[in-house]
Amino acid sequence: MKPTMLVFMGGQGSGKGTFANLLLKQNNYKYVEAGDILRHMPADSEIAQKITRGELVSDEDLFPIISKHIPTDQDIIMDGFPRTLGQAKWLIDNYADKFDIRVLFLNISEETMFAHIQKRIREGGNRKDDADENAVKKRIESFKSTTMPAIQWLATVDNVKFFDLKLPSDDVDINFAFILQTIG
Repeated sequence: MKPTMLVFMGGQGSGKGTFANLLLKQNNYKYVEAGDILRHMPADSEIAQKITRGELVSDEDLFPIISKHIPTDQDIIMDGFPRTLGQAKWLIDNYADKFDIRVLFLNISEETMFAHIQKRIREGGNRKDDADENAVKKRIESFKSTTMPAIQWLATVDNVKFFDLKLPSDDVDINFAFILQTIG
């Protein structure tokens, strides 16, 4: 039996990190968080310098980094990857034969994204990009234009179990129970 790869996808404030961490507490998953991996690159590396300049990391630079963090002998949770159609296709091309891939699309409205980000700020979240409303709008627009095509494509892939999760509540516990029930 192949290990499971849970791929969390959704806009800013959708709860990807929150629900991934709740699953980690219950199961023995390896957590692959692309943003965290990139933030921990050596400061003098070309990747870290690109990030510092505000440039995007190219797929040709990103794929080898991500692949080093994907063990094929245990269940994993992917957070923050894939973000583009090209990345989604790469993931399927390279890992669909090694994993039972389940995409969990946390499908919330743009208004809910803003509300969750505002709540994160009120509760002391320390993400600098949350405090800048223009940056938040830019991230949401980027999600809609760049990540949604990847999500829409993944929903059509035969060997992927796709879950369009319209979360029923603002309560984390209720939503987590819904996610567990839905994904089995």
